[in-house]
Amino acid sequence: MISIDTSSPVPPYEQLRAQLARQIDERTLAVGTRLPTVRRLAADLGLAVNTVARAYRELETAGLIETRGRAGTFVGPAGEPSRTRLRQAADEYAALVRRLGADTDEALRIVQAALHTGTGTSTGPRLA
Repeated sequence: MISIDTSSPVPPYEQLRAQLARQIDERTLAVGTRLPTVRRLAADLGLAVNTVARAYRELETAGLIETRGRAGTFVGPAGEPSRTRLRQAADEYAALVRRLGADTDEALRIVQAALHTGTGTSTGPRLA
């Protein structure tokens, strides 16, 4: 189930993209699942067609979905490469944290703040 919070500072396309990506990652949406058309999903969610199209484009760029012309849009088999990229980024961040001598709790708070706000801004000291 997708829900868009119109009072959120996060743009609707990003809310949609993140929710679909999470469902794909968690396998709630299995590989090969046909997604609604852009127009249908826009109507169902009360969004502009371009908003849904942007979310789909970003998911396709990330390799999470694929468009097969008139056949439609489907969950792609590329979810695992996304996890690999996440692990690589986490390894790089962990190395930076160690190199700068930051405390683990602070590093985790910074990541949590970045995930919640999408800006990477923390109320504490910055590592970089």
